[in-house]
Amino acid sequence: MKKKILTFSQSINEAMIQAMAYDKSVFTYGIAVDKTGHVFKSTEGILKKFKSKRIFDTPNSEQAETAFALGASLSGKLRPVLIHHRVDFMPYSFDQLINWISLWSFKSARKSFAPLVIRTIVGRGWGQGPQHAKTLHSMFSYLPGLKVVMPSSASEAKGMLLSSIMSDDPVIFIEYRSLYNTKELVPQKKYFIDIDKPRQRLKGNSLTLVAAGASVLTSLKAAEILYKQRGLKCDLFDLRSISNMKLEAIFSSLKKTKRLVVVEDGWENLGYSSEIITKVAEQGLNLKKPPIRVCWPNSHVPMSTPLEKKFYFDENDILNACLKVLNLRE
Repeated sequence: MKKKILTFSQSINEAMIQAMAYDKSVFTYGIAVDKTGHVFKSTEGILKKFKSKRIFDTPNSEQAETAFALGASLSGKLRPVLIHHRVDFMPYSFDQLINWISLWSFKSARKSFAPLVIRTIVGRGWGQGPQHAKTLHSMFSYLPGLKVVMPSSASEAKGMLLSSIMSDDPVIFIEYRSLYNTKELVPQKKYFIDIDKPRQRLKGNSLTLVAAGASVLTSLKAAEILYKQRGLKCDLFDLRSISNMKLEAIFSSLKKTKRLVVVEDGWENLGYSSEIITKVAEQGLNLKKPPIRVCWPNSHVPMSTPLEKKFYFDENDILNACLKVLNLRE
């Protein structure tokens, strides 16, 4: 399969165009999706190619936009892709998500489906402050009936978005603005990824490292430093989905390494990191050291650039956690 170098946002754009060409029921909409900037260039060229019936601008009303997605998906003839520019304001649409979208298939005994995707963006970094830098992924993953996915790279983003659009279940597709300019070789043809199955990014024997979304890239940097400085390799898993986590491969890894570090771009309380550690405990795995989580402080995100740098963890914080679980640092 031929590949080319694409940025994360270009791979999202390519997935959108290929999905819309493949299936005429797919359309996309949201605030300024057809305007200058095109959602960080992820919707660029779609209006010219597919015209205004399949991509259009909407008023600023999260409730109305989300309810429209549900209604369109229930027609049995449409697959909407709604773009919420900021995940911070998706709670405005919680009634639609909690009382309708997440439980529609359940109420119909899987005889009726709501095949919709909500693309939403985390504005982590660059001075966004407390109102534009939250993730909220744990809120969505708490709900049965919603799939919540967090792509970590350009090639993952394309395959995962195509799979999400073709899914009969509603999907919350969380994108990190900090990843939009990262580049990777991406297959040119359309392809699909099992969004429920974690991907093993690295193999090793020293410890098991687990992450999702943007924290995968930071974890890769930490693992590289660990190998260069100490000659130690780790198993690194990219969760992909945090709502229906299939952890068998991670359990198998832990039987070998007996040491666990979970990295999460989000608050420590009730996140996927605590869920994974709970499930590891339920397995009765005999770890050599207590698991360690690398998360955000239990505080809102500061707007000041120096404070923001202290708030977010980086590869050195992950490295220190790895060294601690390996008994190489206090």
